[in-house]
Order: sequence, then structure tokens, then C-alpha cells
Amino acid sequence: MGVLTDYFRAADDGAVLAALDAAEGGPLVGGARPAFDGVEAKGVDPDVVLGQLIAVVRRVEWAVDLVGGTPVWPTTPEPGREGPADEDDPWATGPWVMRLDRAVRDTLAGLTDAELPAVSARWAAESEESDTSDGGDLHWLVEALAGLARRAREAGEDLYCWICL
Repeated sequence: MGVLTDYFRAADDGAVLAALDAAEGGPLVGGARPAFDGVEAKGVDPDVVLGQLIAVVRRVEWAVDLVGGTPVWPTTPEPGREGPADEDDPWATGPWVMRLDRAVRDTLAGLTDAELPAVSARWAAESEESDTSDGGDLHWLVEALAGLARRAREAGEDLYCWICL
């Protein structure tokens, strides 16, 4: 069982919460018309794997806090870290949604089409998500994330990440 991650754009946290309350299965379900414009990116968690991409684009060293975000879901306060979590606690079971910092959105949106192959290759060389070093298997994802970020920026929206076990 892997971690499912979807990246999507939305006008605000309220729109995300309303859509998640109305449907199960994540922000990109809904048959022919999903609730949000987004990208399925199985296993591309925001802190590590997306963080590695952001580090490549910015040409900085990766750090766990490179991709900042604000929890949006669950809406209950996050419990303290002492002791095991209750099995019914949504913070233990998920799904989780976080709004990514606008700097992440703008970093991805700033990628030009000409830069995509080189960025994909560098990300593949540094990422655990690829078995090759040429970036070919990650190019589609970099292209999709950059396109999503561009559309979000043009619409004045934020990027979000939905995570489910």
C-alpha cells in the first residue's frame, strides 16, 4: 500500500473544505468532472519528494522545511505528540490536506517549457521516485505540476496537496 497524493488548485480553504465534505475519495474524483483541476502524483509527498523538486528548480540544497504548508484538513486541532494516537483520530488516519506556500506555486509556475527536460533529469537523479537518471519518467509530472501552478497563479488560487494512505 502506497501513499496517494493529489495536487490541485482552489480559490481558498473554504472551497476545499466544502468539496471534501460533499464527496469521498479525494479532490480529483467526480467522474467526468472532478471537484478541482489537479494532478495525481502517487507517492510524491510535499515535504520530501516535492521538496526535492523545488530544491532542484531553485538550485538549493533540499531541507525538510523547504515546502511550507498550512494544514487545512482535518479541521480538528492536531493532538499533542505524546502517546499513541486514537484509532479514530483523523490526524492518525487521514486523509490530510495542506495548502502549499505561494512561493512553491510560484517556483513551479516560473518554469519555462524549455527548462522542463533538464529539471526533470536533475530531479530524477536526486529523487527516490525514479529508476532512471534521464528524467523521462518524471518529465510528464514536472510538466503537469508546472502547468497546474501556472493556472493557479493566473487565477489567483493556491496549490493544495491531498494525502491519503
